[in-house]
Amino acid sequence: MKKICVVTGTRAEYGLLYWLMKEIEADKDLELQIIATGMHLSPEFGLTYKEIEKEFVINKKIEMLLSSDTSVGISKSMGLAQISFAEAFDELKPDILIVLGDRYEIFSAVSAAIIARIPIAHLHGGEATEGLIDEPIRHSITKMSHLHFTATDEYKNRVIQLGEHPSRVFNVGGMGIENIKRLKLLNKEEFEKSIDFKLNKKNILVTFHPVTLENSTAKGQFQELLDAIDELQDTNIIFTKANSDTDGRIINQMIDEYVAKNPHKSVGFTSLGQLRYLSALQFVDAMVGNSSSGLAETPSFKIGTINIGDRQKGRIKANSVIDCEPNKESIKKAFEKIYSKEFQKALKSVQNPYGDGCASLKIIEEIKKADLSNILKKSFYDIRFSL
Repeated sequence: MKKICVVTGTRAEYGLLYWLMKEIEADKDLELQIIATGMHLSPEFGLTYKEIEKEFVINKKIEMLLSSDTSVGISKSMGLAQISFAEAFDELKPDILIVLGDRYEIFSAVSAAIIARIPIAHLHGGEATEGLIDEPIRHSITKMSHLHFTATDEYKNRVIQLGEHPSRVFNVGGMGIENIKRLKLLNKEEFEKSIDFKLNKKNILVTFHPVTLENSTAKGQFQELLDAIDELQDTNIIFTKANSDTDGRIINQMIDEYVAKNPHKSVGFTSLGQLRYLSALQFVDAMVGNSSSGLAETPSFKIGTINIGDRQKGRIKANSVIDCEPNKESIKKAFEKIYSKEFQKALKSVQNPYGDGCASLKIIEEIKKADLSNILKKSFYDIRFSL
């Protein structure tokens, strides 16, 4: 049996990996190993490893988050993580490691795995987020990985452009689409009960994170968003809090203060989890903020996304995504467009560019076929000689 080790460090990432983990667990030729780290183990972020344990056995928990969201604190967390991942891999001895995305804890896991000569399968490589430190981290993970599973053909081509051989790069579509297809989402009454909050005539879901390649802009940008939201009429707001990026705590504190002042029209959550988050998208008018979910999952619900600032700059976007600047006036204009008759009519024909929702089985098929015995040695694929 191939031992497949999956690393997860955040609530959002676990939600994307869920069905893949289920399929690995159900396959008689594969053995699932799970390492939970990062925000999953932090009381500040809701101890979300408990959600994983309702469904799976966690083989290793790796504590790595310091009580700090400064650049120094995060760099120290990465160092702690790499030490612990090295020890975990030595004990678990996986045949291949599966990681998703571009976060710093995943960089630490992959760095330890490459030294331990463990093959790496990377999901959602080749993407662009020009406002984030995630951009160089993602491409670095690509160069350390041996199998690549991308969300679109454009991203597949970018991975190949980075020198990865086309025979090892597969466009399987976005992982989030699979969740939408396979999860039984809550109806309106169930959803309201689950969040202990009544929806209004109009409703929005707000998820806003720091732009990590900008210095200390989180507070100002988020205040501009709150000021724009305050002028909306008959609108309730569901906030989900920021992750453990630099300055994330500032946003979370501002959410707590806003909800305390406006309990009649707003509610905030450290984590909604995938079921409640995707269920929310059925009943809101727009996803507002700068989360990748506004681009990857939200278009499937035929609602608009207000994408603020540069955090997602460079990603492929559906026609339902409205880009705006991180200031009150630009955000207000985006809200006006969301509720315009023309835009609402256009939403009915929106197509999600991230695939058909069958990514997990495609990934497993390729991993089972792969010969891992000699996969570590890679040659740089030079596209100049392939054109």
